[in-house]
Amino acid sequence: SSAMPWRPTSPASSQAPAAQAAGRLGELAPELRAALLAWGYAHGRHQIPWKLTPTDAPASPGEQLDPYPIWVAEVMLQQTQVQVVLPYWQRWMAAFPSVEVLAAASEHDVLLLWQGLGYYSRARRLHQGARQLLGQPFPRDLEGWLVLPGIGRSTAGSILSSAFDLPFAILDGNVKRVLARLTRSPRPPARVLAGFWQLSELVLDPRRPRAFNQALMDLGSSICTPRHPSCGTCPWQGSCAAYAAGDPASYPVKDASKPLPFQVIGVGVVLNAADQVLIDQRLNEGLLGGMWEFPGGKRELGESFEDCLRRELHEELGVAVCVHEEIERITHRYPEKTVHLRFFRCTLAEADAKPRAIGCQSVAWVTRKTLGNYSFPAADERLLEKLRTADFW
Repeated sequence: SSAMPWRPTSPASSQAPAAQAAGRLGELAPELRAALLAWGYAHGRHQIPWKLTPTDAPASPGEQLDPYPIWVAEVMLQQTQVQVVLPYWQRWMAAFPSVEVLAAASEHDVLLLWQGLGYYSRARRLHQGARQLLGQPFPRDLEGWLVLPGIGRSTAGSILSSAFDLPFAILDGNVKRVLARLTRSPRPPARVLAGFWQLSELVLDPRRPRAFNQALMDLGSSICTPRHPSCGTCPWQGSCAAYAAGDPASYPVKDASKPLPFQVIGVGVVLNAADQVLIDQRLNEGLLGGMWEFPGGKRELGESFEDCLRRELHEELGVAVCVHEEIERITHRYPEKTVHLRFFRCTLAEADAKPRAIGCQSVAWVTRKTLGNYSFPAADERLLEKLRTADFW
């Protein structure tokens, strides 16, 4: 492209960078659209299954696609990459091929199929959304999607442009990065979201929104990558302010990151005389809401693991336990914290005591063979593997 990039501005000298960027972007928009659509046609992803017609062909301009598989995929993609999502989406569509089937399913079955994808509240929200949509046509406007649980503006825009080829902008992580570099934005996108939405809407091709948004996401995931952008093959290189300044990888600007909290958790693997292990189901709140787990909790400062487990299992299940040997240690990093799990074999102090669901939804005694019928957090996977082996019992 022969277009000149706008003059890069520093945070100190820029009075209204978003307004400057929007004005310049409006002038360049026709050229940027044409360049990106041509690049997307030649190099973009055209075989994403939820964006194909029933005959597995890419959709023609203006052709409508079934919104249901797109909605499922978009929710799965909120915190996860396409290559990870693909097998989960395929299994989901085989088990719940329509809104009606999903709405009729139990939450247990929904969470079990989601196991391993993380952010389990997404599965519960899809399930709730299916029940809200039951018997109604799929919405064709932002408002209709935004009333569904777990749907934000970018997810709604992606569904509307992908399914109906309607001109709605998107602003996922890839798009924020591309636009931050294109305009050399001096502030983190999260702090100027309204300005970034304006940029995304300005550059969107209103005649080919589905193809444009897909190409924009593909550009971010394959060319304009976080650490090592391939500027030499970028269709927007000639208009990119960060490239012109020689420092594209410095954008988007980030706020200083805070250290992640570190939690040490004592976990009880409570076994009984019938070779069953005790599990409980978390309350429907937070990152792992609704998942099954081995009972336990945070160790208090100066507390031994034995005392921690006795206290936690009494608070959570109303039982006294004897704590025996340690059987596993697992450190797992979540986006918002790191947890160090210490698993101990335990038995009930009174063999006929009945655990009660006090700090959880429900409790269950399960056998080695039935463990697989319950959805557990990824952090427990190594212990589950150990429990599935006969020699452990």
